[in-house]
Amino acid sequence: MESGSQRVLMYLTEIEEAAEDVLTAKQQIVDLDSKRNRNREALNALKTEMADTDQEQLDREINDLRKGLKAKVNRLNEMQGKPELRGYNLSPLSADEVKAINSLLKR
Repeated sequence: MESGSQRVLMYLTEIEEAAEDVLTAKQQIVDLDSKRNRNREALNALKTEMADTDQEQLDREINDLRKGLKAKVNRLNEMQGKPELRGYNLSPLSADEVKAINSLLKR
């Protein structure tokens, strides 16, 4: 019976660690997004080329974290025996794609 209890404890510990990874990644995204918004406001005030570089770096970091978050959520769901989330791996439309759709809708 001892080994069964240990297996359950190990399983619950793994679930807890996976959930902590998800929560940590989500919080990092919120923090970086807030910083990006503050930078955007500062960019509008300053209009400097150097600040644009910083904004691009923040965008890359946020996108990287979001990509990693998808894998972490899927891992957590798999560990909990839940089905994979549908539509979760969608990517936003690029600016060119939006322009193409708008041009088609205007016809």
